[in-house]
Amino acid sequence: MDTHLSYAQANGAANQVANGLKAMGIQAGDKIALSCLNLPYFPILYFGILKAGGVVVPLSVLLKQEEVAYHLDDSDAKAYFCFLGAPGLPMLEEGYAGFQQADKCKDFIVITAKLTDSSPIADTQTMGKLMEGQAPTIETAATSAEDTAVIIYTSGTTGQPKGAELTHSNLLLNALLSSNLYESSPQDTFLTVLPLFHIFAMTVLMNCGIYRGVTNVLLPRFDAETVLRLMQQHKVTVFAGVPTMYWGLLNYKNEAIDMASISDTLKNCLSGGASLPVTVLEGFEAKFKVKILEGYGMSEGSPVVTFNQREIGRKPGSVGTPAWGIEVKIVDEQDKELPAGEKGELVYRGHNVMKGYYNQPEETAKTIVNGWLHSGDIGVKDEDGFFYIVDRTKDMVIRGGLNVYPREVEDVMMKHEAVSMVAVIGIPDEEYGEEIKACVVLEDGKQVSEGELMAWTKENIAAYKYPRVIEFLAALPQSATGKILKKELRKG
Repeated sequence: MDTHLSYAQANGAANQVANGLKAMGIQAGDKIALSCLNLPYFPILYFGILKAGGVVVPLSVLLKQEEVAYHLDDSDAKAYFCFLGAPGLPMLEEGYAGFQQADKCKDFIVITAKLTDSSPIADTQTMGKLMEGQAPTIETAATSAEDTAVIIYTSGTTGQPKGAELTHSNLLLNALLSSNLYESSPQDTFLTVLPLFHIFAMTVLMNCGIYRGVTNVLLPRFDAETVLRLMQQHKVTVFAGVPTMYWGLLNYKNEAIDMASISDTLKNCLSGGASLPVTVLEGFEAKFKVKILEGYGMSEGSPVVTFNQREIGRKPGSVGTPAWGIEVKIVDEQDKELPAGEKGELVYRGHNVMKGYYNQPEETAKTIVNGWLHSGDIGVKDEDGFFYIVDRTKDMVIRGGLNVYPREVEDVMMKHEAVSMVAVIGIPDEEYGEEIKACVVLEDGKQVSEGELMAWTKENIAAYKYPRVIEFLAALPQSATGKILKKELRKG
């Protein structure tokens, strides 16, 4: 909003947080959970916890009380910082209810809108009170490169979410390589609307931005008009988003926004989190006159694994080549490397690989084999060494014994002029085991019937791959990070 903080102010506040935590009895290695929107309080608390020698456990702002309780217990969190929330987002109510169900977590600290505000919950401490009277200087706790810095929870498409332990070395090296990938400098202005609790924004925008000394504009919630107005107002040079955000910006129409001035200053757009449809990429680049550099990563990889790199070149639809210090290959079910052009599981090793899943040695052993992290993603490498993500292993549909990758069907359907967004899933079928269903959002003002779209898709893809069921929706369900929630569509 209208609050401007210098690095010195943010650092002093983080030192006060660290001193407050120490006074509270927090020791090196203690886990501290954090639920906060994209506000200056997030980096202040994040680095305050690290300065005290603690481990940050960032939580999604959308968690319900049972989920909060699970994360607090699973991570062995000693304390929990929770923001008030926003209209329609009862973070404090859900967070406090979850805290009361978590036996191991002893301290609940409310992040109020202003540090001088009192807590709306009786007998709970506020962030402001924790900082009150504490010195703005501190001798940072001595941690080693391989100590855990952050436990970040995977989204949990199957089973309960798992906490990936990322070390100081993991996070530092990933921030360094990110800053080089798109050549950030102190002259840059980032716009961070991706949630800071997610590893993409945490590394590529917050940590990288602080490392390079950039100006970072924080926005708590994605809204196409607000994003464009802030780009115009602050002369934003770098924007990172997930595909649904690029889709929203591409489809936003308002003559009051000066697109030419945004294009003049915007020099880098980054995409990750999910595969970006080539039609969205091409449409956005034509509208804003800026290239989108797409990459691939995951929480367990700190997150960047591959990226379309300027000095190597880029290929639309590809997630690029391995980032510095990281090896990537495509393997079959026996972990044998496959030649270019053949589909298999993407595995990688390097400085970005997590320490392991917190307190889950068996899951860790399944995921990291001989130093190679098994991503669970189906990929393919071309003759030039560029990688492409075909789909999640878990999302693959097996229809009548034949493998169908939803991404392939989605890419075809997105080419229809009436289709704005599509998500393909498998649904149970007595005859074929699974049948293919497409959930479709239409372009404003355009119409196509289920039969027409089905017939059109059938003409453009192998007969066993086209959807036999099409459902038209006003919108697709999304996570807090903007990923399309296919598990919610499967429930429907």
